[in-house]
Amino acid sequence: MKPSAERRTRRKLPARYAAVVMPLTLSVLMTFVVSAIATLKSLGPTQAFIATWPAAWAISWLVAFPTLLAVLPLVRRIVALVVEAPKPN
Repeated sequence: MKPSAERRTRRKLPARYAAVVMPLTLSVLMTFVVSAIATLKSLGPTQAFIATWPAAWAISWLVAFPTLLAVLPLVRRIVALVVEAPKPN
């Protein structure tokens, strides 16, 4: 028996969670890349890099996520000052 199409679709979070999910996702991805680059530059491609990078990433994420939550409203205002609002169709 095949599962119905309704059962196969993933359930999504309500739209009200977008204000937290977006900075969460952004902070995870950005700190992952930036901490990898900084740690690799400091230690080189060694065993020390592999041992050090997860802790460096975790610390940077702990700072980045609350910072994003705090500054995102300000960033949105700045972007609104610089970028023209879309025209209604």
